[in-house]
Amino acid sequence: MPIEILMPALSPTMEEGTLAKWLVKEGDAVKSGDVIAEIETDKATMEVEAVDEGTVGKLLVSGGTEGVKVNAVIALLLEEGEDAAALKDAEKKTEKAAPPQPSPRGGEGDKPAAAGTEAKPSPHPEAPAQRATKDEGKANGRLKASPLARRLAEQAGIDLKSLAGSGPGGRIVKADVEAAKSGAAPARPAAAAEAPAQDIDADEPLAPFGIPASRYELIKADNITRVAAKRLTESFRDIPHFPLSVDCELDALLAFRKQANDKAPDGVKISVNDILIKAAAVALKRVPEANASWVGDGRIARHKHADVSVAVAIEGGLITPIVKDADQKGLAEISAAMKDLAARARDRKLKPEEFQGGTFSLSNLGMFGVKSFASIINPPQGMILSAGAGEERPVVKNGALAKATVMTVTLTCDHRVVDGAAGARWLAVFKGFVEDPMTLLL
Repeated sequence: MPIEILMPALSPTMEEGTLAKWLVKEGDAVKSGDVIAEIETDKATMEVEAVDEGTVGKLLVSGGTEGVKVNAVIALLLEEGEDAAALKDAEKKTEKAAPPQPSPRGGEGDKPAAAGTEAKPSPHPEAPAQRATKDEGKANGRLKASPLARRLAEQAGIDLKSLAGSGPGGRIVKADVEAAKSGAAPARPAAAAEAPAQDIDADEPLAPFGIPASRYELIKADNITRVAAKRLTESFRDIPHFPLSVDCELDALLAFRKQANDKAPDGVKISVNDILIKAAAVALKRVPEANASWVGDGRIARHKHADVSVAVAIEGGLITPIVKDADQKGLAEISAAMKDLAARARDRKLKPEEFQGGTFSLSNLGMFGVKSFASIINPPQGMILSAGAGEERPVVKNGALAKATVMTVTLTCDHRVVDGAAGARWLAVFKGFVEDPMTLLL
């Protein structure tokens, strides 16, 4: 029996991915450990190795296919002594596992009807008013129906062409299909007969807002953007965020950085961000109640390590590679680690453990001139720090007006884990390290 090659789960949260490309073709002999494909997850492009040896009998999912579910069968591997005849039964078994081919518009209802299936006529005669609405729904020779209406009609064996649309512009909606199933004719909205023709296709996503399709361009989001949108929405909706802001003077830190770089070995250049990573990590160890995660069921996880996730901009979104045990690393080691992680993040070559599992996040937009901002928490972490630009500002020292380089930082906390007092204590320790970085060495 041919060996099934399954879509691997390359991270604990991965539910589906893109089979970016095959590195083998049908008929190729492979052995355990050979790289056979590249899989694009929400954060990186990973190489997949063969676990067994044999001959590639059938590639069931073509390269470039998106939305392939984890554990779906993507290929069949023939064992020694097997030929193509062994594939027939295996293909039948795996037909349901293969991902559906998307229609040109991405709707499920656009798929052709199954062979041998006849669409049932509408159970109710067509009234004149319905015919008028139906004609609107078939403007430009294309039937207008919502994806849900298409799916319900297909399941019920109802021919959409026989229905009148009561939605905007004569679009067939869920209520029209349900009315047809029950044998009742849907009432046409009174305003529909009087509404002037619009230059807006009701199938377009911005139609409800009155924006014609000709005035914008639709761009398909990649995996990173789609998954980030989902997770950040869940984070902002489900986590009780609150921000704490404080100003930090940077003059001592900038002088300390210059001295460190003057004495550093060739090729080592410590950045302000490297020092912030170190300061954040040591502060997490000094205020352990702030180094925590809410895990549900009334329990809180107190982390034993200070692993700092750092936001890095890549094409298509953000990724947060982790500097693990940052409190125990020297600045030169942190600098080298960040350069390596950032480079591989942009090439999407990070391993899952290099961007999953941090206990705290740091996002720095100072290089873009952003003065202050508040970030959305990266679950399951309890805090994220947003660092703004350092700029000269007037300050009062010893009762006299002076100037200093000041940076505003905002700590966003999960109130289930870190209350205002704990967040304030952490910020005070962090501010102390930033304004007197020599204390980081003690």
